[in-house]
Amino acid sequence: VQLQASGGGLVQAGGSLRLSCAASGRIYSSGIMAWFRQVPGQERKFVASIRWGAGTTVYADSVKGRFTISREKAENTVNLQMSDLKVEDSAIYYCAWSSSWSTRPQDWKLWGQGTQVTVSS
Repeated sequence: VQLQASGGGLVQAGGSLRLSCAASGRIYSSGIMAWFRQVPGQERKFVASIRWGAGTTVYADSVKGRFTISREKAENTVNLQMSDLKVEDSAIYYCAWSSSWSTRPQDWKLWGQGTQVTVSS
């Protein structure tokens, strides 16, 4: 499986962006897809995840109520709808896949290339 992230860009605070992560190859129902983000010089941090089969979602406290993760099984795509964006949401966003859930980036097996999100004040 390979992951391709897209949808980043520049937006003003309070605005919205939608990120997508397209997976090539088969994603098994037991798999989990997630989004992480990283500011240069800082560690990569968990943002949200979704179980491919059941659709169960988990969010970091910092994005709850503002971000929504979803999957489109037919398209093998995971989306991250980001609303009410804040300057502190600026980061490179990465999608990831794993067979088990964790908030630790080192536990995730497969990564996309990252997409830049910049929120201006």
